Amino acid sequence: LYGFGVRANWGSRMRQDGKIDYLELPGGDLDRVKAFYGTAFGWRFVDYGPRYAAFEQGLDGGFDADAPRAMPLPVLYAEDLEAMQARIEAAGGTIVAPIFTFPGGRRFHFTDPAGTELAAWSER
Repeated sequence: LYGFGVRANWGSRMRQDGKIDYLELPGGDLDRVKAFYGTAFGWRFVDYGPRYAAFEQGLDGGFDADAPRAMPLPVLYAEDLEAMQARIEAAGGTIVAPIFTFPGGRRFHFTDPAGTELAAWSER
């Protein structure tokens, strides 16, 4: 797991608890994906290892070449990761990947009652 949720240093913005803060997309062949988005839309990338490339296009995000899912992964910001996890579980969400660390913070994955997978992350 390379850059899950890693933010490129393109500037700072206000983060809000529970708001979508990052969008992670399946990457597959990263060279091909980066060439497509770079050529078609002028996107720039920061590589975090050979299997992850981050981008900033109004909403920060990244391409994960090792993503086990075929759908985008919305990542919510959490001021307090443990409190966010407790709120999600109390509301009926299911934790599918417990809290783990990565360069830049910590995060966990969950599904909502419809089965949609999301993640929550915190710098702490």
